[in-house]
Amino acid sequence: MGKVYLVGAGPGDPDLITLKGLKCIQEADVILYDRLVNKELLNHAKDGVELINCGKLPDYHLLQQDTINRFLVKYAKKGKIVTRLKGGDPFVFGRGGEEAEALAKSGVSFEIVPGITAGIAATAYAGIPVTHRDHASSFAIVTGHRKKDEEDNIKWESLAKGIDTLAIYMGVKNLPYIQGKLLEHGKSPETPVALIHWGTLTTQKTAVSTLAKVVETANNEQISNPCMIVVGDVVNLREKIKWFEGKQTENLLTNEAF
Repeated sequence: MGKVYLVGAGPGDPDLITLKGLKCIQEADVILYDRLVNKELLNHAKDGVELINCGKLPDYHLLQQDTINRFLVKYAKKGKIVTRLKGGDPFVFGRGGEEAEALAKSGVSFEIVPGITAGIAATAYAGIPVTHRDHASSFAIVTGHRKKDEEDNIKWESLAKGIDTLAIYMGVKNLPYIQGKLLEHGKSPETPVALIHWGTLTTQKTAVSTLAKVVETANNEQISNPCMIVVGDVVNLREKIKWFEGKQTENLLTNEAF
């Protein structure tokens, strides 16, 4: 019997992989990876490793979740070391819980290797702390979309009135709905909002708006997924402590020099 590692690859910048996550890549016989995993990480895999692209484009899955679960079980039962590589953290909207359930049900040994999730990392790279003693003592991670035809069970009133900072994952497609729900349940139209596209990569783009105007801003700035939507007063701190834009310029100049 082999073993499966459910590994968080981090939010995009390959340097943000954990040491244990990197070891899992190096030791794997089989790696199943998602679309948002930085492909540079696969360069650390050993010769002869079998690489399986699991895809997961919006509205299109190269491999369905049930198929991925079966692959994990199949390869482990062949005695392989299997690394399931996921963007961000496997237990933060990464379906790691579903895969762990399938492995446990099949009697396959597995470990969870946490990763840095985009809700914290993309915001940090945009110069936005999700908590701050003067601005935010609570922070919520929220999905920006539901399963197809699934009823919305998000507690919008609690989010609008009870949480200081909201980090909403993959919500651009549903942004008008999200905006409407927060306004409907009492969130101020003047609440600052940041849209962070391709967070932590050199292509990162950040657009700042208000809750009232965020849909218009997203359209004007041509923001699409992958994107973190950050709602809360902490967004106002960006102008003081943004740091990554300078490094983006440095990286571009360095690349041009070579």
